[in-house]
Amino acid sequence: MADDPMPTRWSFQDFKLCYDAKFGRKKVAENGDDAAGKAVSNGNGNSVTVAIVSNGNKRASEMAVYEQFRSEGQNQIHTNGFVPTLTDERPQKSLLPPFESAEMRALAESLSRDIIRGSPDVKWESIKGLENAKRLLKEAVVMPIKYPKYFTGLLSPWKGILLFGPPGTGKTMLAKAVATECNTTFFNISASSVVSKWRGDSEKLVKVLFELARYHAPSTIFLDEIDAIISQRGEARSEHEASRRLKTELLIQMDGLTKTDELVFVLAATNLPWELDAAMLRRLEKRILVPLPEPVARRAMFEELLPQQPGEESIPYDILEDKTEGYSGSDIRLLCKETAMQPLRRLMSQLEQNQDVVPEEELPKVGPIRSEDIETALRNTRPSAHLHAHKYDKFNADYGSQILQ
Repeated sequence: MADDPMPTRWSFQDFKLCYDAKFGRKKVAENGDDAAGKAVSNGNGNSVTVAIVSNGNKRASEMAVYEQFRSEGQNQIHTNGFVPTLTDERPQKSLLPPFESAEMRALAESLSRDIIRGSPDVKWESIKGLENAKRLLKEAVVMPIKYPKYFTGLLSPWKGILLFGPPGTGKTMLAKAVATECNTTFFNISASSVVSKWRGDSEKLVKVLFELARYHAPSTIFLDEIDAIISQRGEARSEHEASRRLKTELLIQMDGLTKTDELVFVLAATNLPWELDAAMLRRLEKRILVPLPEPVARRAMFEELLPQQPGEESIPYDILEDKTEGYSGSDIRLLCKETAMQPLRRLMSQLEQNQDVVPEEELPKVGPIRSEDIETALRNTRPSAHLHAHKYDKFNADYGSQILQ
């Protein structure tokens, strides 16, 4: 009997047979007081421990457990071996949908770790500029959930948006804002999430990913650096067969016979849009250029990162705005950090000259930012993404999407 496979769900008759076989009158009489406790497997790898007291109350303890499951069998409630809680609350939705095999369930459990549980705490207002990209993301994710009546038929929501542009311009920040502001299940997927060393597992991971997304719909799948996953097919003669199968499965899941009506939105980001496959560009219906920040956006960044303190020398925002042409948002943040480090370096040099140990509560405050600090920071921080801006403009002219007012 130990070699027989256990059922995956217990019925009352199955429990009664197993109970009579293991805890019947004859077996208890034969074992005597040695049976201090028995564990009954419920088929899911767990066990229900039945304590048998050796002071003459064995039969009463066994009958109590027997009557409990008997009453459950009469009420047609299958609790899988666990005592039900007598509450009126609805059962919570399971984290994983039912799968046809344990292998697929194991893959789903690994992908569930990429679901963003907490909030990245990035608001739409904290992203300066990029009004076109923010408007499209709200149109694709927020509005269909808020007003589902209007987004039907031809007006069905966008299924995919590609954010492309130079590095450090805010593509990942927009994805964090979607995870924070939108009431959807957010999957943060990278190449390591869907690529496996085992043959055939990469395609299964992609399939399970979209099954999870449909199960938890409305949901958003964020594919960061998508060019590492689905570059152009057939150009490189050294392209591996497994890589080709992975790309094909991703294309099928996004727009194939398995396409369903659940709201599953794919958000992709890349710095190399010209390396993407043409079939993927078609499935990413909106392709939005995330450009280098404009003067108004640069000034707003400087005012937020280097706020004017009362009683201190005024910060020349106009000079910073004019001299940072071609800087990305990441470059501007580094410039502000370098500017704020100058007063701290002066204070550190003074503290290092003093040999005495100063208590933490008696440490002096960091001094104000001077105009020469800004000039030093501008000399030490150079733009990193302006050289290839013309390539993004050309791709935007060929494939880009814009909102015409």
